[in-house]
Amino acid sequence: MKFDIKSIHVGNCISRRVDELEVTIPRICKFLNTTEIEIYKMYQQQSLDTDILLKWSKLLEYDFFRIYTQHLIIFAPQGSQHYNVVPQKKQSSLPQFRKNIYTKELIDFILELIDTGQKSKFQIIDEYGIPKTTLYKWMDKYRKV
Repeated sequence: MKFDIKSIHVGNCISRRVDELEVTIPRICKFLNTTEIEIYKMYQQQSLDTDILLKWSKLLEYDFFRIYTQHLIIFAPQGSQHYNVVPQKKQSSLPQFRKNIYTKELIDFILELIDTGQKSKFQIIDEYGIPKTTLYKWMDKYRKV
């Protein structure tokens, strides 16, 4: 089943991962220190508190935060948000990441935009800030022939 990066439902993602790993409900309840009813409620929620999501990420050995990061890379690329520019003088106390990490789902999404004609290569490079060489490497490596 293809993942839709546009509309994230983290409860569904967690439920799918639990099914993949065949993690038992008693183990989940013990790890999260909660009830079975609360677990099933979490599966229905579109978003979860970050502390809970961090616990799920540890239990299921999957970075659920990366889903949101990929959404930001696609729909709010750093280079195109002029209203969010921090002056050079001020240093952020938050960690600064040197490189974007592109997942296979993100690469597939970008290539699908090109293959379906929704966006041109130039538009992808311009709008999403993906380097030209990176895009062409993806096209050589991942494109379905």
